[in-house]
Amino acid sequence: MKILDYNEIDKSTLFLRRLEDSGVEEIVRGIIADVAQSGDRALFAYAKKFDRAELTNLEVTQAELDDALLSMPADLLDAMQTAAENIRAFHSMQLREGFRIERPDGAYMGQKITPIEKVGLYIPGGTASYPSTVFMNAIPAKLAGCSLVVMVSPPNERGKIAAPILAAARLAGVDRVFMAGGAQAIAALAYGTETMPKVDKIVGPGNAFVAEAKRQVFGRVAIDMIAGPSEILVVADETATPAFVAADLLSQAEHDALSSAVLITNNHTLAVEVSEEVERQLSSLPREAIARASIENNGKIIVTDDLLCAIDLANDLAPEHLELCVHEPERYLAYVKNAGSVFLGNDCPESLGDYLAGPNHTLPTSGTARFSSPLGVDDFIKKTQYTYFSREALAELADKIAVFARAEGLEAHARAALIRSRETNT
Repeated sequence: MKILDYNEIDKSTLFLRRLEDSGVEEIVRGIIADVAQSGDRALFAYAKKFDRAELTNLEVTQAELDDALLSMPADLLDAMQTAAENIRAFHSMQLREGFRIERPDGAYMGQKITPIEKVGLYIPGGTASYPSTVFMNAIPAKLAGCSLVVMVSPPNERGKIAAPILAAARLAGVDRVFMAGGAQAIAALAYGTETMPKVDKIVGPGNAFVAEAKRQVFGRVAIDMIAGPSEILVVADETATPAFVAADLLSQAEHDALSSAVLITNNHTLAVEVSEEVERQLSSLPREAIARASIENNGKIIVTDDLLCAIDLANDLAPEHLELCVHEPERYLAYVKNAGSVFLGNDCPESLGDYLAGPNHTLPTSGTARFSSPLGVDDFIKKTQYTYFSREALAELADKIAVFARAEGLEAHARAALIRSRETNT
């Protein structure tokens, strides 16, 4: 990995690689229009074209979900059940209730919490299998109380969704599962088809076509975020173990050639040792080609003067995953302002968060942690305000309402308040 001295480089080159326009906008626009017009027929055609799957139906039956669960190896099923329990326990703490404020004059106002009725979960599939993503998306939705949780995932060439994904859907309580992937699946969720229900919000990660489709249907439905390539940033000091840091960097590099893996340290010796470890571990990875492309194109090690400088730089980068492999990591957590998920200490790898710890792994990328949050129960609820004033209570504020309204040039607003408390001069 490239080792850079923070004091000698152009700071504008430090930022994690952002997802650039990949030229898919028009392709996605056409797919969305086709699905909106042709419904199921378009989904069957795209399954054949993109997934090489000859489908006779789109929906996965309850029996197929049950069979998938029964087919899981005992060790994988045990891991999945542990993950589901931990994710459910963590997200249960995010549940909230409404509130009500009462005034002495009898007026009151408040906020009520209502689950989003219908939500769609996009789960990547085809040649890959990510049951953990099912849990991270479905469990918060079910905890929030959504009445219909629909999952879509692309089929493989045999016209099937991988059994671990279906088993996870069964464990998480997903209501309906459909075989559809890519932009066409997002379009189907946004517009509805003969068999697939239209939803109110779409969540879940995907490739550039999925991300672009979510961007284009936003407004017709809500979305969680536009996700870019995966990112990890490790801040480490002399207490860090080079082999551990290298393994953590590679855990994200193996996702995609566009992924970013960055180490920031105040120790030059550690920088050299991690660079050597990355090269040593790369050669034994099954996905070496992908990980190597990520490391060579987007990976870097930055040496700073001190750890506070490293944290400041991390805040500028606003990474998806931030590891603090330092002595007394909780001390430095107080300085972290922008990060999707933070992992504290030398024995807390990012992969722990991907699967079993409990916090969500659907996180803001591409610097959007400056203003965005991890997926959670709040993504599946709506907040509605309400207000009650008696005529007498309104009369106490009517004159001030009128002053405000007239200052904004809105006379009808003023009269709507005054007419209830006294005759207006017109």
